[in-house]
Amino acid sequence: MNKHRALGIFILAITVLTVFIDMPAMPIKLSKGPLKVDTTVGGYSINFANGKFYRDLKVRKGLDLAGGAHIVLQADMGGISSEDKNTAIESAKKIIERRVNLYGVSEPTIQTAKVGDSYRIIVELPGVYNTQDALELIGTTAKLNFRELAEGKDLQTATVADFLDTGLSGADLKKASVSFNSQNNEPEVALEFTQSGAEKFGDITKRNLQKPLAIFLDNYILTAPTVQAVITDGGAVISGKFTLDEAKNYVIQLNAGALPVSVSVLEQRSIGATLGVESVRRSLLAGFIGIFLVFLFMAGIYGKLGIIANLALIIYGLITLALYKLIPVVLTLPGLAGFILSIGMAVDSNILIFERIKEERRLGNPLGLSMELGFGRAWDSIRDANVSTLITCFILFNPFNWTFLVNSGPVRGFALTLFLGVAISLFTGIVVTRNLIRIFYKG
Repeated sequence: MNKHRALGIFILAITVLTVFIDMPAMPIKLSKGPLKVDTTVGGYSINFANGKFYRDLKVRKGLDLAGGAHIVLQADMGGISSEDKNTAIESAKKIIERRVNLYGVSEPTIQTAKVGDSYRIIVELPGVYNTQDALELIGTTAKLNFRELAEGKDLQTATVADFLDTGLSGADLKKASVSFNSQNNEPEVALEFTQSGAEKFGDITKRNLQKPLAIFLDNYILTAPTVQAVITDGGAVISGKFTLDEAKNYVIQLNAGALPVSVSVLEQRSIGATLGVESVRRSLLAGFIGIFLVFLFMAGIYGKLGIIANLALIIYGLITLALYKLIPVVLTLPGLAGFILSIGMAVDSNILIFERIKEERRLGNPLGLSMELGFGRAWDSIRDANVSTLITCFILFNPFNWTFLVNSGPVRGFALTLFLGVAISLFTGIVVTRNLIRIFYKG
């Protein structure tokens, strides 16, 4: 009994946590006499490890649901041999993918195309409406260098020409990351140099002790701090009154490196949602009607057991949405199809279990034994069916990018949402439903 109560408390805690994660931002305004409330509940964010793990806990929609940026780039293949052109365009695609992924755009569609003798890269970014910002992100490389102030020059009146190149540049950079100042919590760009870069930086700080050392990014001075000590650990921090988005963009551009071929913009446009607001509303209404009918069916056929299954299905939905926000998963039409299909499989698991329980009752077994036998004997069928589906999802998602499997962003979106839904349904069907029945069902 203690074990069952502990599991019940665990399920309750998970449910409360998912409600907290799933809750949308809701403004609350109340003014009655001396009582005045003007706040927002929900729409929370998670920030761990000094900004290294950050989630805004918003539902992300794909290009077909929310619109976004559609950009077609044409690669300049002049000077590249014919046998190296395919390699060059694929390398450019991978670098653009890395920049987009570092920026935090989930489920982008980035693909190459050959039209005649032209090599193109097609980029679709859901939720990104400013195509100019997107172009700056995917088509440019930040140039970093450190410069020392020339002898006899004053920092307050110095011009760009008064700063001399030290030989330390972005080529000596191992990694850049976003960090936050421990005193004012403002975003910064943390730099980690290669071994040779660390040696250069140590020599530079040694000869510029108690002197300014300027940090330039794209030929603009960001900051010129005074060197307080010799730095030999190969680390540095750029603090230049950044916004968080600016710091992220600098990190992306510094980490991604240069494109192997120059690209020009052939087409750029912002795309509205394919479905439109009204169509999305109707789709949601149809979904709610469908779920309501499932609830009625389960309650009508299985009575109290069906009501408990409906409660487990609600918990299933809360957990699934919470995971979508935490990963995060961008919802597209194929992704929604995967989620809806997983709901059907979750209901199917409960039906298998309940039918086995009814069979055991018809054999004359007491209620407690019938429930345990029903769950145990239905598990084999549920496990085999769901594991087969999980394997199929794994192949469709192609996490290792096997070349013999050709898939696209929408296919991967479908595979991911179906995989998560089926995996969660195994937990809710066997653990949640089973323990809710033990607690609430008395026959």
